[in-house]
Amino acid sequence: MSWALDALSAVLIGAGVLGFFAGTVGLLRFPDTLSRLHAVTKTDNLAVGLIVLGLMPQVDGVGAALRLALVWLLLQASGATVGQLIAEVARRDGAPPAEPAASGRRDRGPRP
Repeated sequence: MSWALDALSAVLIGAGVLGFFAGTVGLLRFPDTLSRLHAVTKTDNLAVGLIVLGLMPQVDGVGAALRLALVWLLLQASGATVGQLIAEVARRDGAPPAEPAASGRRDRGPRP
């Protein structure tokens, strides 16, 4: 049974790392501040959740698992708060959203 929990942990933690990678790609690729912020906040919340779920079977006791869950909830709240503050500053400073391309999709370069 231990190998199954170890495998589950590895899969969840790996998925969380891939989530962070996807958020970083969105941060680098998207054209405007709000799109970048959306990509980072959504994927980071999911990635932290997956990593915490992957760590829970590895800790000793329910107390440690609850502390991990509490850390995740605090990260959720702080990420949402910081995201709102950044969006408010971007709106106040007049950061324009990206204009849609003529085809209706945002200009992200040539299609594959």
